[in-house]
Amino acid sequence: MTEIEVDIRALGAQADGIAEIDGSTLYVPYVLPGERVRVALEEGDRASLQKIVTPSHERVSPPCRHFTRCGGCSLQHMAQDAYGTWKREQVEAALRARGLDIEVSPLVSAAPRSRRRATFAVTRTKKGVTIGYYMRGSHDIVPLTECPLVIPEIANFVPKLGELVLPGLSRRTRASALVTWTLNGLDVALSGGKPLDGPRRAELGQRAQAADIARLSWDGEVVAERRVPEIDLSGLRVALPVGGFLQPTGGGEGALVRLVREGVGHARRVVDLFAGCGTFSAALVENAAVHAVEGEKKALAALDRAVRRQGPELGLKPLTTEARDLARRPLLADELNKFDAIVIDPPRAGALAQAEEIAKSDVPLVVSVSCNPATFARDARALVDGGYRLESVTPVDQFLWSAHVELVGIFRRS
Repeated sequence: MTEIEVDIRALGAQADGIAEIDGSTLYVPYVLPGERVRVALEEGDRASLQKIVTPSHERVSPPCRHFTRCGGCSLQHMAQDAYGTWKREQVEAALRARGLDIEVSPLVSAAPRSRRRATFAVTRTKKGVTIGYYMRGSHDIVPLTECPLVIPEIANFVPKLGELVLPGLSRRTRASALVTWTLNGLDVALSGGKPLDGPRRAELGQRAQAADIARLSWDGEVVAERRVPEIDLSGLRVALPVGGFLQPTGGGEGALVRLVREGVGHARRVVDLFAGCGTFSAALVENAAVHAVEGEKKALAALDRAVRRQGPELGLKPLTTEARDLARRPLLADELNKFDAIVIDPPRAGALAQAEEIAKSDVPLVVSVSCNPATFARDARALVDGGYRLESVTPVDQFLWSAHVELVGIFRRS
């Protein structure tokens, strides 16, 4: 194993340090710009950190004992101010790459112990069950003794998770357990376990009752539902479908909702594209008629039921829904023109086809929410080329100490 010393000049988009060696780029994890470090060369353009020779003044002690072993976090060693600046610069760089020059607002920060959903790797062993996160670049599981990302309700439940799912695990495979906090208790969705039979289903149901969780599902099938898992979306209680999407943090969701509300302003007719269970529809329907469009029928049905049952009491405006795969069948410009504002929150791949239809429309206002600055910038380019002006961009952190960043962009017809 060859070891050398290199100087780190910057962090790449995945938060790895960038160094130059013999005219080639070398990527090193867990370092900071300005540091001189000793690394061990690996295959290709990768290297592993061996020693910090000259530390950056922005280096801090990581808050978690598993940092650098667990692959869940990559930036716990970076001071908060520098971390916020770096995430903001990632958004600016993605926009510049598409010829979009705009001053990006400061990052809306995320707090430790705020993640209300997390996916854990689980596997059966001779001694019981191993629960944790995967090691960086590996299928090896790092057993968790702590996690400063998740809310206490989830952190305290992790030691009980193994006992809950043990009967359905195999020593030959690794399963995933998505644990979500809801108003009525924890919702546990396991995938990759053993097929269910009668005795196994009964035992898992008994263990779900003993653990006092709201629901246990197994590869998409409900095994036990003691209470309907509900989420609060701007005062509307919505039943969360199995595997349904929920913003990772309550604070992050609040920031996104606030930015979307401010962006929509006094628009009276709003279409919410990729609406999910209604994170933004539920907030906007307080003051505007909303048409929610989503490909996942169960998510849309949950939103529709909640509005029908609670809407009159809450004084909500009319809400209509449409089940439609927007990746394959985007709303056309003529369909969009009946609305005063568009809210769009696509998956990480973005929604270029839908953005191109929006660009052909006459809708005066578009509020775009994204979890991927690169695809946001690509789609924003289509809107700008179609006559929209990118008015503001605000990054929002929901994946603390990672390279991921979300954002909200406001577009107006020039």
